[in-house]
Amino acid sequence: MKTLRFVYPVAVLLFVAACGSNSSTPTTPTPSPTPNPSPTSGNVVTIPAGAQTLGNAAYKPNPIMVSAGATVTWTNDDGITHTVTSDGGAFNSNGLASGGTFQFTFPTAGTFPYHCTIHPGMVGTVVVQ
Repeated sequence: MKTLRFVYPVAVLLFVAACGSNSSTPTTPTPSPTPNPSPTSGNVVTIPAGAQTLGNAAYKPNPIMVSAGATVTWTNDDGITHTVTSDGGAFNSNGLASGGTFQFTFPTAGTFPYHCTIHPGMVGTVVVQ
């Protein structure tokens, strides 16, 4: 009988230990850091070489879609002067020499067609959502 008194508690302890515990320390996923983009990242329009003959392909991309509050940067990669002039008068780069840039921030949603005043066949559109 003495053996039974000793075996029973040991058996119970072994059973409990064998069952183990399913509790583990929960881990909270750590978000990956998002790099801070530059203010004009992804909102760049280029004026390619020979743009005066390209019509609606004179500004690339065309149209460009941005969020309200975004700044768009136009870069003249052509060898001659162009302008970036809003059809509605919202913005005007004046003469943009080769290698020059122009920026405009679009505070509200809307569609903003623009053109080159020197070469009226050059047309583009900014769509602000």
